[in-house]
Amino acid sequence: MHHSNNISKTIKAFSLISCASLFTLFTADSARAGERDSLTPPPVPFEIHVDGDLFLIGHGVGTQNYVCLPSGAGFAFSLFTPEATLFTDDAAQLTTHFFSPDRDPRDLGAIRVTWEHSRDTSTIWGAVTGQVQVRQDSINWLRVEIKGALPGPTGGAKLTPTTFVQRINTVGGLAPAADCVGATDVGKRAFVPYTADYLFFRSAEPQQ
Repeated sequence: MHHSNNISKTIKAFSLISCASLFTLFTADSARAGERDSLTPPPVPFEIHVDGDLFLIGHGVGTQNYVCLPSGAGFAFSLFTPEATLFTDDAAQLTTHFFSPDRDPRDLGAIRVTWEHSRDTSTIWGAVTGQVQVRQDSINWLRVEIKGALPGPTGGAKLTPTTFVQRINTVGGLAPAADCVGATDVGKRAFVPYTADYLFFRSAEPQQ
């Protein structure tokens, strides 16, 4: 319980930081995160480029959660889930973010990056198809291709049009390598605070 309280305090602290400073990263055209008819995506490295319409932006605050495991001839931390909340520019909760099993019978057993909308509980999950290291002290920027979607129980569909998600502007989240170096460290967990921006894309509207 003591460890859980520390994580909660850390996330709250990062929330305050995000509300105070990180929400100023986008241009006036995309100044209010949320579903919009026209949002202008920022320039990103070609490794994570997406063709499509940007329709939703969320500012993520949470932890990257790792477990120490044997790896080859040594040991290394392995990510077992992110645990984050995405917020709008005015700090309203937008989605939760975590790992979940793929619901497609053809991909049973696959673990997917997942987002669930905080209001209508529509859910999307996908696989990383591009990544690039932008800061040596932070987790990579990503492109996630959506592999499946479910509407909420009352038909909510805020997230279901999503075809790709980008994770950009990452700060923190790297596993502490020095804490996973030997057999006695196996099973040790690390909950590492991070922040990031998440951009949700849907298929481009056909030209009239």
